Amino acid sequence: MLRGFHGFLGLGLTLTVACKPSTSTAPIDGELATALADAHAGVTDPVLAELLRDHWRGSLESSPTFATSVDVHTWDDRWAIPGPETDARAHEFATTTLARATAIDRASLTESDRVSLELLIHELDNSLASEVCRFRVWSVGSGSEGLVTLAETQPLDSPERAGKFLARVRGFAEVVDARSAGYREGLATGLIADRATLELELAKIERTLAADPPPWALANQRIAESPQAWTPEQRSEFADQLATATREQVRPALERLATLLRDELIPAGRDADHVGLVHLANGSACYAAEIRRYIDVAEDPDDLHALGLREIARIDREFQELGERVFGTADLGQILEHLRSDPELYFDTAESVETFARASLAAATAELPKWFSHLPQTPCEVKAIPAHLAPFTYVGYYEPPTNGLPGYYAVNTHAPTTRPRYEARVLAVHESVPGHHLQIAIAHELPTTPAFRRFGGSNAFVEGWALYTERLADEMGLYRDDLDRLGVLSFDAWRAARLVVDTGIHAKGWTRAQAIEFLQAHTALAANNIRNEVDRYVAWPGQALGYKYGQLELLRLRARAEAELGESFAIADFHDVVLGAGAVTLPILRRRVEAWIGSQ
Repeated sequence: MLRGFHGFLGLGLTLTVACKPSTSTAPIDGELATALADAHAGVTDPVLAELLRDHWRGSLESSPTFATSVDVHTWDDRWAIPGPETDARAHEFATTTLARATAIDRASLTESDRVSLELLIHELDNSLASEVCRFRVWSVGSGSEGLVTLAETQPLDSPERAGKFLARVRGFAEVVDARSAGYREGLATGLIADRATLELELAKIERTLAADPPPWALANQRIAESPQAWTPEQRSEFADQLATATREQVRPALERLATLLRDELIPAGRDADHVGLVHLANGSACYAAEIRRYIDVAEDPDDLHALGLREIARIDREFQELGERVFGTADLGQILEHLRSDPELYFDTAESVETFARASLAAATAELPKWFSHLPQTPCEVKAIPAHLAPFTYVGYYEPPTNGLPGYYAVNTHAPTTRPRYEARVLAVHESVPGHHLQIAIAHELPTTPAFRRFGGSNAFVEGWALYTERLADEMGLYRDDLDRLGVLSFDAWRAARLVVDTGIHAKGWTRAQAIEFLQAHTALAANNIRNEVDRYVAWPGQALGYKYGQLELLRLRARAEAELGESFAIADFHDVVLGAGAVTLPILRRRVEAWIGSQ
């Protein structure tokens, strides 16, 4: 799972406006000038180049934290503040940019320029279509995870740069209060999240408030690790100012949001029988927009549901065959129960979870040159998910490289006796290499590709690739035994079940209990993971569809290439074609692979 990827490019560009009015006529500093040149890297058409430059500048300026993540620090002291005016500016920006894009004559473009134009139009179309969802007024979140991420990644290598981080901490209350105003707006118009999601958000806030020190105090540790840029007095002053901002701005704002959740939102929240989009007035139109946003094409929810059931039936048969070999039974229920209940199949300490993840990453990295001709320069590392977040989040996720830092495979070490060993290796494959890190780091390093393509892309491509590599890893010799392969089946069933459960919740009106029951019947996921997964599908409609949908397209394209090229098929060449243009949409990927097959 790619953490935070839904917030920006390719998954539907959601533009937000910074605290201050637009400064488009302000002088351009060196970092921004470099970024704007990077916006049209490799583009030969001058009209398209100018459009991409304007689009990238608007995107960075109106999403300051994203700008920070791609090493542009012009707005490092700002947040994006949600609200009606922000919505209006985002709509105007997307509409104007889309009109300029559609006016360009595609016939005159090179194939590379045509791909960039098509991806930009697709992104802007998705952004405008998703406006119907009005997520700002009912999809809850405090934003504190973003503050923690900035504490981990925003440059703090000088008192001046650290001052910008402090400005963000002090301005965080404005973000929280603007979100709260949006939730009250939604409540007044009948748009509200389900009660369990609201209760979960309240629990996260309460755990964050109880943390001592707060998780964003990690900034103090980072400064202490670079003493050459700081005097002891400066470090002490920074720590005092951070503590003051936490006490006077951040904590009161989070407490205000907690009170709003507790007293107003939770009592009005939808019950466990009405958790999906289908129960909102704008729900059907919203889900249609999110389906296209996350799988690149407009598919009927019923067709996606049926596809998931077919995949589940196929994987169930594989479970029975492998279970009979490993456990001596072909009964699916007994196989899944054994995988869930045998303590020998689970970790015993948080340290053993993290150690296993590091060993899995090292083993996979050693095998990469045999399967890929081009490897990224940026390394991948392992870290444990922070304690304040771990009980509420996924088994693991990937954080892309930013500001000169490596990519990170974040593994959940909370409650280690619920973390299965048989799934640990396939999880590492998906989140690090040859999964997310390999694909994303390669994309970041593409030399002549516009920035919006290198730092964003199709959800179905990104997640489909990571799921594709889970089976590829068996070909690479990364799995040690049939227990590892049972983990692969569990993960494959998990992603197939997402097609069934996501559409069940949001199009067919499934209850939370129905979703949990289906996952219990067809995956080996532990009970705590199942609850977290259902929470995710409810709160993030459509995103989970991309995994299986994208994987199946990649498998079809590989099978076609192998069949048509025969002995001349080279797996490393196929992978280079797939990864060589960034995370393009599935229709564009199909066109690229077909052209490559024809050229052989």
